[in-house]
Amino acid sequence: MTDDMFDRPLRVVKLIATRKEDDDRGPLVALHPEDAKARILNEGELAWVYSPRRRHELATVRIDPDLRQGDVILRDIIGASPSEVVRVVKPDLDTPKRRRGAFA
Repeated sequence: MTDDMFDRPLRVVKLIATRKEDDDRGPLVALHPEDAKARILNEGELAWVYSPRRRHELATVRIDPDLRQGDVILRDIIGASPSEVVRVVKPDLDTPKRRRGAFA
């Protein structure tokens, strides 16, 4: 598998905005199983969603076999609209980050 398979852009087919009184709320990205597999993502994990407006948010992953490959559904993600292209990336939690500042 090539590196571009892990970072292939995905098209937003639906954007869901929830209300305060909704039971099921919060940032979520629904992906086709093959798209999730290419990004090494599992159901319930967190993933970065990068929008074309230079925003990025962490969202819970939901695997949806009814979606077409290359399409995503976003819930409560600011900065993306239907038909736009986003990137979904697994966070790198294994590589230590360099600390900056006085307390590094």
